[in-house]
Amino acid sequence: MKQAIFITLLLIFSIGFAGSVSAQDPIVYPAKGQSDDQMEKDKYQCYSWAKNQTGFDPMKTPTTTSGPPAKEKEVWGAGKTGIAGGATGAIVGGIAGGKKGAGRGALIGGAGGALLGGMRRSSQSNREDQRRQQWEREQANNYARGRNEYNRAFGACMEGRGYSVK
Repeated sequence: MKQAIFITLLLIFSIGFAGSVSAQDPIVYPAKGQSDDQMEKDKYQCYSWAKNQTGFDPMKTPTTTSGPPAKEKEVWGAGKTGIAGGATGAIVGGIAGGKKGAGRGALIGGAGGALLGGMRRSSQSNREDQRRQQWEREQANNYARGRNEYNRAFGACMEGRGYSVK
């Protein structure tokens, strides 16, 4: 469980980092001849203002807004279902056809149970993967949305102070 959470957070951080590459910091040019010292002061003041306006801090490590989706209660896989199917097949086959019927029933029940259990486990795994991928997309989108809002606010502040922002 801890490993799954670590991997998920690593993926989100990677997605957030990749998203921050596409949503890079705005480029600021001192359009009215401001000095480097003045530009740094203005950048810090606009950073603080944009952070307060949007609630997004680009200096913080990206975090998730919710935990990853919970896993479903594990269904019996091919092994357990195959054994149960084999036992059921042996009983039914034994009732219907004696010793030979029990053997055949066990084989048929075991094979059918294993097939059914494998399909159930695979289906469960696919559903869990889809939910996890959806959650990861939502987290990455939340980060990108916050970053974009911050960038717009930061840009507006810097433009208001006489800088060209792209």
